[in-house]
Amino acid sequence: MRILIIDDDPASTDLLKLMLESMSAEVITTNSSTEGITLSKKYAPDLIILNLMMPVMNGIEVCREIRKFNHKPILALSAINQPELVACALDAGADDFLCKPVGRIMLTTRIMNLLRRSSNGAERRDFVSSPSFTASNL
Repeated sequence: MRILIIDDDPASTDLLKLMLESMSAEVITTNSSTEGITLSKKYAPDLIILNLMMPVMNGIEVCREIRKFNHKPILALSAINQPELVACALDAGADDFLCKPVGRIMLTTRIMNLLRRSSNGAERRDFVSSPSFTASNL
């Protein structure tokens, strides 16, 4: 299993990598949103963990870009737990959301659930071409 972590905070990527390597996952990390898009094309990960609050491109923008070519599960993370942010992330194409800090058990459970659903071959809606749902619609 190959997992890509995109988070601007090196401490967060290091901690997540440590947790995930215990699952025997190949973990690729980046602290750059734009490099995350490039790495997702290059390595075709089975799952992407994406921080929402990042400079240059925020996680919602990154998610929309990745969805143009990759339909593997995206788990969005944020220290901000606002329903509007969660809704925007899910509308942009994220498959699940967790609030930071996240414990190892919850993280691994959500990852395994996403991978299980992904491997079932369930057809997913194309979020990139659908009308955007925004926080103002709430």
